[in-house]
Amino acid sequence: MKKFLIATLITSIFMACNSNDVSVEKKEPVKMEITERVVTHEVIVKGEEEVTEQTIRVAATSDVHGRIYPYDYAIDGKDDDAGLAKVSTIVNSLRGENPNMILMDDGDTVQDNSSELFNDLEIHPMVEAMNTIGYDIWTLGNHEFNFEKEFIERNISNFNGTVLSANIKNKKDGSSYVNPYQIFNVNGARVAVIGVIPPYVPMWESSSPSHFKGLEFNEILKSVQETVKKLDGQYDILIGSFHMGREDQYGGAGIYDLANKVPEFDVIFGGHEHAKYVENVNDTPIVEPGFAGWAVSKADIHVMKKDGKWLVKGIEVENIQTKTIEADQKILDEFKYVDDQAKTVANTVIGKVNETFIARPDFITGEDKVTTMPTAQLQPNAVIDLINDVQLKYAGADVSSAAFFKSEANLKEGNFHNKDVANIYKYANTLVGVNMTGENLLKFMEWSMSYYNTWNEGDVTISFNKDVRGYNYDMFAGVNYKIDLSKEAGNRVVNPMINGEAIDLAKTYKVAVNNYRFGTLTKHGWVNSKDKYYDSYEAMQDAGRIRDLIIKYTKEEKNGELAPNIHNNWEIIGVKLDYPERDAIYEMIREGKIVIPSSADGRTRNVESINRKDYIVAEEIVSYTVKTGDTLGEIANKFDIEISEILKENKNIKNADVIIAGEELIVPAN
Repeated sequence: MKKFLIATLITSIFMACNSNDVSVEKKEPVKMEITERVVTHEVIVKGEEEVTEQTIRVAATSDVHGRIYPYDYAIDGKDDDAGLAKVSTIVNSLRGENPNMILMDDGDTVQDNSSELFNDLEIHPMVEAMNTIGYDIWTLGNHEFNFEKEFIERNISNFNGTVLSANIKNKKDGSSYVNPYQIFNVNGARVAVIGVIPPYVPMWESSSPSHFKGLEFNEILKSVQETVKKLDGQYDILIGSFHMGREDQYGGAGIYDLANKVPEFDVIFGGHEHAKYVENVNDTPIVEPGFAGWAVSKADIHVMKKDGKWLVKGIEVENIQTKTIEADQKILDEFKYVDDQAKTVANTVIGKVNETFIARPDFITGEDKVTTMPTAQLQPNAVIDLINDVQLKYAGADVSSAAFFKSEANLKEGNFHNKDVANIYKYANTLVGVNMTGENLLKFMEWSMSYYNTWNEGDVTISFNKDVRGYNYDMFAGVNYKIDLSKEAGNRVVNPMINGEAIDLAKTYKVAVNNYRFGTLTKHGWVNSKDKYYDSYEAMQDAGRIRDLIIKYTKEEKNGELAPNIHNNWEIIGVKLDYPERDAIYEMIREGKIVIPSSADGRTRNVESINRKDYIVAEEIVSYTVKTGDTLGEIANKFDIEISEILKENKNIKNADVIIAGEELIVPAN
């Protein structure tokens, strides 16, 4: 059916790193026996008025990631645009205007931000909060499968609404694991909602197959097309509740593909990407509400009944931001125990940091908040080397790889808390040791180095590939290597050596990675399940999560005291950044006159290098080559400026009376 869109954008943690001797009050856990789930397709009635015109309202959150309070326990600070308590205030207002509203969450709900502290409760607080707020739909996200299957089974059963995913099937008979769709009857108009999840859970959770035991995750486009076909004649309005991005990182179907290839959808609500957008694709509005509760996505679908059929007359879509919204006190009161316990654990002291690990997190500004280039991804750093040391120790490995999940991750001098562990290691990953040939290790390293863009003559910054997330760039320990950015991706690793010897392509090395990277390695065929020789989760259960291992290492191997230890085992080569204009360009960046580009979705900073040629033509600066007999005074007179102005732009000059013939000076334009 033809649809009309008015698109508007209203501008309106961590794993319980063991309790570590902190007493955390818990309700008694209830373990349930996993039994076969019977999927039913009962129609839910939302209104029974006799009307010929109405507005059907659908609202959604996505990727709330364990946030009820507007608080980030990893940094122990407020987060003004986050949390279900703020979402609840918006939902109450929207529902007050339209009591028949359908409310959905598009997944990645029960993981992160200390929410794992409460995994043993009969009902997880995030699910309980969704029940309190009155969610109708919960579409499963990939992070729901970070834990034992019993956990997700229990919370699916305790959710008061309908749990969706059209592409999760039971292996034994191909039946649906949860509902593929849900139909609502809103004053006679039939609204069908279809949910999907990325099909890569078996890859991402490949080190813990018990998390998805007995399940298969099918390709999205085919699953959706089959579900739409089954629904033929049963709906008037079709809604997508999709835990998936606009494009698929592995080449599968994304929301753009579904909007183009399945035109039956009236509105598609997205997730997984942590993006903030309202778009129109193939006459279908698509919308995503960002991350952590940044916004509530809302679609008002205006319909009219004509000749016994409901016709869509117009659709208004918007993201209603939570930043300036007051949190719902009812939610704050009901879940105060969550906030209290999370803060208690977050602030537990587990050791001491003797010296700040990364002195200048932002390479250009030096500030703690990274706004230009993250120092930690441009040169060896003590934070990644600590993580790699932990992995090398407990996996008994020759080589380890680890990624930065937050560009600002750092350890500051002072007490070392649980929250600091969560800050440097965001996810509840586990440790896996694999046997890998030298040949495949080099392929793995080259894959990682595709994170960088190729350096071009005149570039004064090093930039990152817009199509590669920072969490997919691993830095390696146990191997010395250089990264030649003058070369194209796939041919950048130079002189890799282990224990002073070149990597032997035929030799088998023990390599330590997290469980997600193990999935990457298996996907590319560089290892298989038989190559796994160590799994920290199998060995230690929850105590084997990498965050817990960092704590264990600090206490047992470092006697509670951490000092920065940089391996200095890698460096970037094939670049020249010390052009005469560099300092002036960096100053323009610091002043905000030059902005280093970010990816379109805002999730990857520094995706395009700054080249000196682009800024000399603006005549902000000029270059002057010192001639024999020149003095700074003569050069200043020549350009009608003060000597102090030249010194400001040329900080390499230590003595104003001594300049060297042939030296290039930056001279500010008058």
